[in-house]
Amino acid sequence: MNTSELIYQGDLRTMATHVYSGYNIITDAPLDNHGKAQSFSPTDLVATALAACMITTIAIQLKNENLALEGSKLEVRKTMQSFPRKISKIEIDFWVKGKGLTDDQKASIEKIANHCPVALSLHPELIQSVNFYYEN
Repeated sequence: MNTSELIYQGDLRTMATHVYSGYNIITDAPLDNHGKAQSFSPTDLVATALAACMITTIAIQLKNENLALEGSKLEVRKTMQSFPRKISKIEIDFWVKGKGLTDDQKASIEKIANHCPVALSLHPELIQSVNFYYEN
């Protein structure tokens, strides 16, 4: 089964449909590459997918420990390289909300984040910088 189907809509815009759920995502080219930036660019989605993967895999582990991450926040910054045009750096500030997390649990959270499937799938030259801030 396909994961998604994508239709080019013209004017540097695509619509991707998640086959299983029917949910749609629109992408636009960024302003610095002939686009209108009216939605996520494909490279924005890569950076955002990294953050989403991190918090999702952490949440899976913490759920097994009866801990919750609700209210945690991730801010994502992407840096593009000019030639060849590609993402050179993804920076994530991760505010973890979790009452009573031990030092071992915090170390586990950071290890899981840095070894999530998306993190491991990205090119090793792409810099992934993640800062963790713990709020009780």
